[in-house]
Amino acid sequence: MDEIDRKILEYLSGEDWPVTTEMVAKSVGVSWNTAQIHLWKLVSEGYVIGKRVGRQNQWIITENGRKILKF
Repeated sequence: MDEIDRKILEYLSGEDWPVTTEMVAKSVGVSWNTAQIHLWKLVSEGYVIGKRVGRQNQWIITENGRKILKF
């Protein structure tokens, strides 16, 4: 897991509601596209759940995502 992935998981772990790709990108300090790529990677690893709501992708951390932060 690289630094951007860890920052994304740390941000998501502090959020109680699903957040948009734009919110993740701003909090981590990367472009929207970079955030999107990392978020889909984290989904494939089982650390994040993503869903499409209207024209937005929304993200929330999974329990596995929370566990990996503790290591």
